Amino acid sequence: MISTHSTGVQHSGSQYLPQRHDTKANPSPNQELLPLTARVHHHDFLEIGGCDVTTLVEQFGSPLYILDEETLRSACQQYRDAFKQYYKGESQVLYASKAWNCLAVCAIAASEGLGIDVVSGGELYTALEAGVSPNKIYLHGNNKSREELILAINSGVTIVADNWYELRTLVEIAQLGQSIRIMLRLTPGIECHTHEYIRTGHLDSKFGFDPNDLDEVFTFVSQQSALNCVGVHAHIGSQIFERQPHQDLAAVMVQWLRDAAKYGLNITELNVGGGLGIKYIESDDPPSIDEWVKAICEVIQEACVAENLPLPKLLSEPGRSLIATACVTAYTIGSSKVIPEIRTYVAIDGGMSDNPRPITYQSVYRAVIANKMSSPLTETVTIAGKHCESGDILIKNALLPKTEPEDILVVMGTGAYNYSMASNYNRLPRPAAVVVANGEANLILQRETYQDLIRQDCLPERLKK
Repeated sequence: MISTHSTGVQHSGSQYLPQRHDTKANPSPNQELLPLTARVHHHDFLEIGGCDVTTLVEQFGSPLYILDEETLRSACQQYRDAFKQYYKGESQVLYASKAWNCLAVCAIAASEGLGIDVVSGGELYTALEAGVSPNKIYLHGNNKSREELILAINSGVTIVADNWYELRTLVEIAQLGQSIRIMLRLTPGIECHTHEYIRTGHLDSKFGFDPNDLDEVFTFVSQQSALNCVGVHAHIGSQIFERQPHQDLAAVMVQWLRDAAKYGLNITELNVGGGLGIKYIESDDPPSIDEWVKAICEVIQEACVAENLPLPKLLSEPGRSLIATACVTAYTIGSSKVIPEIRTYVAIDGGMSDNPRPITYQSVYRAVIANKMSSPLTETVTIAGKHCESGDILIKNALLPKTEPEDILVVMGTGAYNYSMASNYNRLPRPAAVVVANGEANLILQRETYQDLIRQDCLPERLKK
């Protein structure tokens, strides 16, 4: 809750800081608004990973993605350890790297024992270059190209087959005697209370085989010597707070395991996807990582006992709940516009090119002023991006201290689907990113330059002056 001063003026920054009433507590990052290392120092300045945010902007410029290594590692560890605690069989956590795929993030996740879920040749190449073991990489996608499939086969990663076209293409390109390790993605028909664009588990979905096709799919795969089908996969959506849909999914998937055995398929892996939500605003109340994992493990084990099946290797693919809270984006405030009795616009030096989620999904965020963390919240403003687009609004009705040009605005929870969906709209260079830990900041993504923007441009000779 936002504390209220005796004057009735609400106070800023500290309300969003991670709460540690019990010093032994291990907070679940997805239930926090700011990274776990967030602190206020010198009464007014936001610090993350032991680094002053305003100093980071001075050094690296803005907009700037700031990734807190401790928060990311804590989330990885909590997923990994919870599966070890609650699941009696073998388990493997995979980072769903579409949330933010770059060398440093893949390397951190892999160093904590996680595998990597990739959805393109580019993400696969990045994970391999980051040193991730191929036997811990799983390639997804509903329309993988032949080139992507060949790269995956030659790299020795597991391919999550999504449709008939893909299965037949794999059989076509397989070399004599080759065994391609695959899983089958199936659509479970489970709906979640989330945004329409990020619901992927209902029957009307572009992803996965329809469950009515199970007989035909299992029959085909069992007859192909080139296809080594090791498991089944399903994913029901993203930013989910309810436990029940995932429990329902787990029970359905165990039935698929039972059915596969009838076709002579030795299914040993079960991938329940991801989708656990995070706290973007104060009213969001997602389950903790531990609670989510426990619920999944319990229902899988109960269903396997009921079906008299051995426990499969249990995989999950968290993305947002691993990386989102670990990162914030720092902007520099510029112009403002007051429309009397309507609203006040405060403009920043970024917007929809570095965070397209508000204009795409109507996503909501919270923000603080990094150099005014103790100042009273006296203004309700609309944070506008700098793009030539009226819909380029980052946050509506943001409660902030009185802002001035050159103040540093920090938007929370920007680790997932921000850099990964960033664009060069209006030919803005994409921002830099740093990872912070123990008072040290290291560049993990360089800021693009104007030269980078035209690097792929081609000017025909006839158009040159």
